[in-house]
Amino acid sequence: MCGIVAVVRRPSDRTVPDLAALTSLAAAATADLTRATTGASTWVADLEAAAHHLGTVDAALRGGPGVRGLIADPAGVAKLEAELARHDHLLIDFDAALDTGLAVAAAEAGEALNAALVEVKDRVWALRHDRLATASAVAHLAGTLRTEAALDGFLSMQVALASIDRLEVRGRDSAGVEVIVREHALDLDSADVLAKCADRTDSLHRSRSVRCVDGAICFVYKAAAEIGELGDNVAMLRAAITGDELLHAALANSTADVVVLGHTRWASVGIISEANAHPLDHAEVSRFGASYAAAALNGDVDNYNELVGLHQLDVAPEITTDAKVIPALLARGVDAGQLPVDAFRDAVATFEGSVAIGAHSSAAPGRIFLALRGSGQGLYIGIADDAFVVASEPYGLVEETRTYLRLDGETPANPDNPSASRGQIVVLESSAAGELGGICRLAYDGTELPVRESDLTHAEITTRDIDRGAYPHYLLKELTESPASFRKTLRGRLVDGPDGQPTVRLGPESLPASVAEDLAGGRIGQVLVIGQGTAAVAGQGLVLALGSLVPASRL
Repeated sequence: MCGIVAVVRRPSDRTVPDLAALTSLAAAATADLTRATTGASTWVADLEAAAHHLGTVDAALRGGPGVRGLIADPAGVAKLEAELARHDHLLIDFDAALDTGLAVAAAEAGEALNAALVEVKDRVWALRHDRLATASAVAHLAGTLRTEAALDGFLSMQVALASIDRLEVRGRDSAGVEVIVREHALDLDSADVLAKCADRTDSLHRSRSVRCVDGAICFVYKAAAEIGELGDNVAMLRAAITGDELLHAALANSTADVVVLGHTRWASVGIISEANAHPLDHAEVSRFGASYAAAALNGDVDNYNELVGLHQLDVAPEITTDAKVIPALLARGVDAGQLPVDAFRDAVATFEGSVAIGAHSSAAPGRIFLALRGSGQGLYIGIADDAFVVASEPYGLVEETRTYLRLDGETPANPDNPSASRGQIVVLESSAAGELGGICRLAYDGTELPVRESDLTHAEITTRDIDRGAYPHYLLKELTESPASFRKTLRGRLVDGPDGQPTVRLGPESLPASVAEDLAGGRIGQVLVIGQGTAAVAGQGLVLALGSLVPASRL
């Protein structure tokens, strides 16, 4: 398993939000939460009101305008953080009360209370750990640069790095990002700039290499280590980006435009090295070609060796990953006169195996090409504010958006030609980023597959659900948090009865009244509970709970 990420963004027409007004909304949420802690009769309404206020703040602080507003007003950020700290304290006290004196009332409130409380916690978390933390990370990457274009560019890089960080559970032996900058501030006719680019030219496409292509500049950052901890690779990539003076110089104007393609790898073909880390470029030892292309791969191109021989690809011996064939064939197709999308589709159609692919071509500036075929991989396109965020799993994009399009690599688009039409090709267009009109979707055989609102999915998970925090790995996090999770699961459902003995209380959401009546009246004759492992333990609890509703003569 590996992870692909990509970010395509356009300039936003939203205004920079007023932090003072947003902080007032956060203060209103504080008042809502304070009321919720003092009277059970309005719990749900107060929590829902708080969630609404915080949701408005969260929406305003998303995307480029939100980041610019936060970076430009440190004093306003401090005031907003103070309100969020009050929310945290109120929620901690509320949780403690629900576990003790308010447990019975919580049971009577049912799942509506739990849903409203979770929504508030998600909103507070998103503001603190997604919006504020993202703005802080962008400011660190950008250094002294504060132009709108520069901050938007570094935001795209930060989104990609955060996504790679979360996707590292799919593989972390190496990682890489390629940052393509168009409309940059560098004079490519300048001897000084040409010398700096020449010093960083690398035929193996390793870290900190630079390519000048069709007026754009491609910056490459990679890390490769067979042994390491989660987060090490992203820390190295982040440091390289932060310290790259040439990148910062390229973004120091009002027109710069950035597209990011990245990857985190679990090597299945090819040794662990920077040369094998994705994205790979198209260059061959004896052939550079007129056009430029780069690509990242999940899965395996099973017929890689055959394709190398068939097309007589002259691959450097240091590069032993099968991903190299993707950009090489894409660039050759474009050089032969094909449109980039046709060259990409023809190339991926020759691959055997289950694959997910992200690529770009200098002949199609501002676009990202995606391909998915087979059952073993996944690609998801997040529909964010003025941006598309691509990831191999939904948890790689939920920081920016919970709305996404899932590519289908198995269903044939043409029943009369099932083999050739299985799999999907997508082209993302930066000029319409964040809109369905910016997504061109085709089957592998070229059949058009228009994207509709009904094709989109809304993720249930949030970054609060998947955050690793300070834990070195997720297993330790789950073990440590299990007692609290278990306690909250039983909250309101297992309470002390009048005699001090534990009593099971299942609300109508857990057990509808009609089902309870049918159990008691004998209209349900048998309940079969099936489970293995921890599910079997849960099943035993279900048997005991249902048994309390059945007359003893029928047990």
